[in-house]
Amino acid sequence: MGMRPPTGLPSLSRRSRVLLVTAVVLAALLLLGPRLTDAYTNWLWFGEVGYRSVYLGVLRTRFILFVVIGLFVGLVVWAALLLAYRSRPVFVPVAGPNDPIARYRTTVMARLRWFGIGIPVLLGLLSGLVAQSNWATVQLFLHGGDFGQQDPQFHLDIGFYTFDLPFYRMVLNWLFVAVVIAFFANLVTHYVFGGLRLAGREGALTRAARVQLAVIAGIFVLLKAVAYWFDRYDLLSSTRKEPTFSGPSFTDINAVLPAKLILLSIAVICAIAFFAGIVLRDLRVPAMAAALLVLSSILVGAVWPMVVEQFSVRPNAAEKESQYIERNIQATREAYGITDDKVEYRDYQGVSTKSPLEVPADAATIGNARLLDPNILSPTFTQLQQRKNFYGFPESLDIDRYNVNGELQDYIVAARELHPAALSGNQKDWINQHTVYTHGNGFVAAPANRVNKPQSDAQSASGGSDSGYPLFTVSDLFTEKDKQQIKVDQPRIYFGELISQTDPDYAIVGSAEGEAPREYDSDTAQFTYDGSGGVPVGNWFNRLAFAAKYAERNILFSSAISDDSKILFNRSPRDRVQKVAPWLTTDGNAYPAVVGERIVWIVDAYTTLDKYPYAQSTSLDGAVEDSIDKKTGRAIPRKEVSYIRNSVKATVDAYDGTVTLYETDTNDPVLNAWQGVFPDAVKPESEISAELRAHFRYPEDLFKVQREMLTKYHVDNPREFFTNNAFWSVPSDPTIEGGTFNQPPYYVLLGDPKTNKPVFNLTSSMVGYNREYLSAYISVRSDPEGYGKFTVLQLPGETQTQGPQQTQNSMTTADAVSREKTLLSNSNKIRYGNLLTLPVADGGILYVEPFYNERNTGSSTFPQLLRVLVSYRDSGGGVKVGYAATLADALNQVIPGAGSLATPFGGDPSVKPKPGATPPVDQGSTPPAGGVVPPPPATGTPSTPTQEAAAAELSRKIEAVRTAMRTGNFADFGKALEELDKAVQDYQDAGGR
Repeated sequence: MGMRPPTGLPSLSRRSRVLLVTAVVLAALLLLGPRLTDAYTNWLWFGEVGYRSVYLGVLRTRFILFVVIGLFVGLVVWAALLLAYRSRPVFVPVAGPNDPIARYRTTVMARLRWFGIGIPVLLGLLSGLVAQSNWATVQLFLHGGDFGQQDPQFHLDIGFYTFDLPFYRMVLNWLFVAVVIAFFANLVTHYVFGGLRLAGREGALTRAARVQLAVIAGIFVLLKAVAYWFDRYDLLSSTRKEPTFSGPSFTDINAVLPAKLILLSIAVICAIAFFAGIVLRDLRVPAMAAALLVLSSILVGAVWPMVVEQFSVRPNAAEKESQYIERNIQATREAYGITDDKVEYRDYQGVSTKSPLEVPADAATIGNARLLDPNILSPTFTQLQQRKNFYGFPESLDIDRYNVNGELQDYIVAARELHPAALSGNQKDWINQHTVYTHGNGFVAAPANRVNKPQSDAQSASGGSDSGYPLFTVSDLFTEKDKQQIKVDQPRIYFGELISQTDPDYAIVGSAEGEAPREYDSDTAQFTYDGSGGVPVGNWFNRLAFAAKYAERNILFSSAISDDSKILFNRSPRDRVQKVAPWLTTDGNAYPAVVGERIVWIVDAYTTLDKYPYAQSTSLDGAVEDSIDKKTGRAIPRKEVSYIRNSVKATVDAYDGTVTLYETDTNDPVLNAWQGVFPDAVKPESEISAELRAHFRYPEDLFKVQREMLTKYHVDNPREFFTNNAFWSVPSDPTIEGGTFNQPPYYVLLGDPKTNKPVFNLTSSMVGYNREYLSAYISVRSDPEGYGKFTVLQLPGETQTQGPQQTQNSMTTADAVSREKTLLSNSNKIRYGNLLTLPVADGGILYVEPFYNERNTGSSTFPQLLRVLVSYRDSGGGVKVGYAATLADALNQVIPGAGSLATPFGGDPSVKPKPGATPPVDQGSTPPAGGVVPPPPATGTPSTPTQEAAAAELSRKIEAVRTAMRTGNFADFGKALEELDKAVQDYQDAGGR
């Protein structure tokens, strides 16, 4: 008796169907519920910060892409299935009772709509979900313009490669996806319904199956021909493994480029051969065409370029690649903003030709030499300024400059933030953590070039004293505003870097009218937040949404939440900027500044491109990471770029969270494109206040990337570039033992040779390629005048000026340093501060390094300045090392008299002696405390009564200076110096010498 073929899948009972539907609904809720909750809370948050148009713009583009690509792929697949099904044979021969296809055919026929519509819908949904992530590519295509520059190969504007080509590639890729899926869908359908049979020696294809598969295959090959055309343009962003330069090489232009045109022609011929399968029953023609395409892609596309590379280019590489290296140099400089109009190269000897006392600008450089290292002193700030256990400071502090009492000064700055991770005991209760301890309090700054007082030899030997600590300038609730040097009207900090390190980072603030304040403000007072930030959470729907978002039932049932309550979340300044401007790449470090008597966070943001023709590509995390980032774990942008601009500066108000984006580069075509997408998101440069602009710093991350590029791309000659002879290297950080991490760049105040005033610069030393000798010194201005202008001091290759690593070795092995280190190491932890490289003395290099100690006696110890190390190479070529409790004393050991230019410890920088007021002392002399050496009495015999009177007055003023120095009264000291200057001038006017 014959067996009946299976009739398909068994039907489900009513109970099973109910359970199945319930399971599907629950799965959908679990899958979509969190996304819907996030969408709603994001809608509320973007409305709070005033960037809902950005949120809607991105959402709209994503949705349109999802629908268009999903529909396109789904319809193409549906059409392939429909054509195969409708052209199926009327009679399908059965191979036997065990025919494996019969069961599947029956199943498909029983649920034809499920398969015919469900498969295209599923594939369309998946394609749409993947495609919606390409929203930025679409928007740049729609709003991108011209760069005003053409590539040297095809003579097309750079905008074509950055805005148009990625879009064409995206469209082409989805055409490929749709055609490939359609081919297999059509093939499988024909197989299931008998249009394709594998039984027998050769199998069989119906005419309909042959025609449909041939057409789809022909379309695929035609698309491949189009891809070969666009491959030509992609060659300008070649990613081949070339150790010397990026972009197309001689082989790419002279072998690969012609090969692409040949392959394009072959692909068109092969497509015609596939279409011939419509009328020809013989499939050998399409098969031969496919074999020809594969063979030609191997021979023409791979073998021929390899032959050219090995036998033509390699033996004459320097000559052959010269033109393309030159293109790479020019494009890389353009892409990274290091062109000749922005970078000034100067020859620098590395050996002094004068004394710093003879160079007026050196007074500003040495007087502002930084002794406080922001990357070491966080524990010191915490111990001396924490106030409460739940306050804290970031592991790495920041540096900025302020004009106090008419004097520009760089400060180590930090916000005293709420540190939720430091809460302990009952402080961690949900009520306390999210409704009581909600904010930080105050702005803390310390002059970077001085401490309270130097340590004596006896104190340093014992390893402890009350000296060597920062002189704090504090602006908080406990400091009366009229006594604040940096005035802050609202010191409360609800948005900050430490707050965001806790997950979740939300705070619920506000209370009903008449209700007692709940938030901690001081031991005797509570506070109720009245800022504009925050999302209302008083209504039950919003409560439910946030309770679901944070999986926290207390949000629903807590009586601490009233109708007027608001929830503050996304409190990291960097994250807030990244969310409101997702097309930007934010810098890894935000820093606090006082602007308009409010504390704001300043965040640098970049426009980037991953493919700029001919330009060197780099990984941001690789170029940016240095020893400090490694230690602190600072957030680093992880992205591959070949173009970067700091075109946007953002501010985040520390009290109400207001985010403001400012345009800072009106010539950036990428930013111009994004402004076309989001016209109201970025404010014009004209709205930046002078006070805010004065606190803009040249961003470290961008500088590190440009520094990495300048190691190679300062070279003009292609042949010299090819040999690597003139390349530089970023020095390893000499203060870190057991590691080879890059030395970070440092913000310093350097004297401007033109004005002799201090200029806030970001600087870095550069050493020779695989060498340790100093090769260059890079600095870039941060002040509004000349912002972003680079100065590169290039040292001659034959000089042997010590680099940072060599200098560190020579300083730490000096006898005095070695002895004290040995003495302190038993009970103290030695910490080396930032090794600053300062150009002084019209060609010389001065190294300054603070030397900290930290007692190993308990958890309450923290770094304090112990000594100052200096190193200097004089005009005779000898390297001298100074080591003393003060910078002045250390300087006098290596440059007699130069200590007079240093800022006195604990003193007002405005009383620093002026250059030329004190002549050099003898090499063996010992300077008095503070390092300031008064001029000796006048010599010679006065010949007139006027000269005698002037000489007597000069002697009295010298004695007054000495008296003021002994008393330690810096105000009297400054006044005495001014009177001494006048007495010296009067004596000279009277004819004295």
